Amino acid sequence: MLQYQDDADAVHIANNSRYGLSGAVNGGSLERSLAVASQLRTGTVSVNGGQWFGADSPFGGYKESGIGREHGIAGFEEYLELKTVGLPADAA
Repeated sequence: MLQYQDDADAVHIANNSRYGLSGAVNGGSLERSLAVASQLRTGTVSVNGGQWFGADSPFGGYKESGIGREHGIAGFEEYLELKTVGLPADAA
C-alpha cells in the first residue's frame, strides 16, 4: 500500500501515470470519495466498491489507455459524422 499525506497527494500519486483506464476510491465519507474520484484522470472509477460497468455505460481510458469510448451513447457516437449547415436568414 502506498502512503500519502492528504487527498491532494493521493490524487497526485494516482494521476502520476501514463495510463488511465480505471481507478478506485474507498473512503468513509461518500462526499469526500466522490470529490477525490472526480479528480482522477481515469475513464472509469469505482467508489466504495460500486460497479461501474454496464452495457449502457461508456467505457474507455484517458491518456495512453485508449482513444474513444465503447458502449452507451458515447460509443455509438464514435460512428457518427456531424455536419453544421448554415442557411441565409431569409431561407426559413
